[in-house]
Amino acid sequence: MQEKQQLLDTHARIRPVIHRTPVMSSRQINAIVGADIYFKCENFQKTGSFKYRGASAAVSSLSEAEKQRGVVTHSSGNFAQAVALAARNLGVTADIVMPSNAPQVKKNAVQGYGGLLTECAPTIAAREAGSLAIQKQKGATALHPSNQIEVILGQGTATMELLEDHPDLEAIFVPVGGGGLLAGTAMAATHFGQNCVVYAGEPFEVDDAYRSLQSGQIETNATANTIADGLRTVLGDINFPIIQKYVKAIIRVEEDEIVAAMRLIWERMKIIIEPSCAVPLAALIREKDRFAGQKIGIVLSGGNVDLSQLPF
Repeated sequence: MQEKQQLLDTHARIRPVIHRTPVMSSRQINAIVGADIYFKCENFQKTGSFKYRGASAAVSSLSEAEKQRGVVTHSSGNFAQAVALAARNLGVTADIVMPSNAPQVKKNAVQGYGGLLTECAPTIAAREAGSLAIQKQKGATALHPSNQIEVILGQGTATMELLEDHPDLEAIFVPVGGGGLLAGTAMAATHFGQNCVVYAGEPFEVDDAYRSLQSGQIETNATANTIADGLRTVLGDINFPIIQKYVKAIIRVEEDEIVAAMRLIWERMKIIIEPSCAVPLAALIREKDRFAGQKIGIVLSGGNVDLSQLPF
């Protein structure tokens, strides 16, 4: 019950600053899959992704003294933008460490949202060192994009809303990268669903989460050769036990399946999603016989696509 109350408290705290995103469906996609699918459109969330929920939850949970000292994070994309705006909306200074090779459009967005941008070498070590230096210098609170309980609870609020609109969903599909969205979704489905089962989609090219569930310990990837750039990160020690406890299975998909699912949503639903966002639909299509006739939710995680890098 503690988790349920934490989710309720988090949603109440961030509700005034987030969009309650729409739920959409497509008769054509339903016919292709053979199921009734309800898409929770977090591509319409502020900053273009679900990560604004977790960032708002984390910043709003700080004490007044912590807010005065500001926050810091390192990110190459969606979480950077989410923290910058969430902090600005609450009057908190946000330092954002970004790799020098991050897309200029994302750097511009961070600065446009009021974030203080620090560039670093394009390595995880450099990002962590830059973030730690600011932490020590300013006393800022470090925020993690996926392995922090406040962030996980914030991400879970998307599924809470989806289940308020459609309480009889039998399954919910999300992508898995760092694991924050998957952990939050699984918690929310467990406490607010009616025997609602959670699945994740993951590219074969970066199947660390799938292998982690098999081995019982956090695995890493030798390469990151996937179009789903938002899923190249690995699970953390806070979200992994939640995923182990509540997630039914992870379904892996090929790169061409991701592109096909992305194209399907663009063409049939007339909305923009990024490649990572297409992975759960790709997973459902791959295993559609298992889910025939079911009522299924999919969290469309974001729409921050680089239009110069479209795969079609």
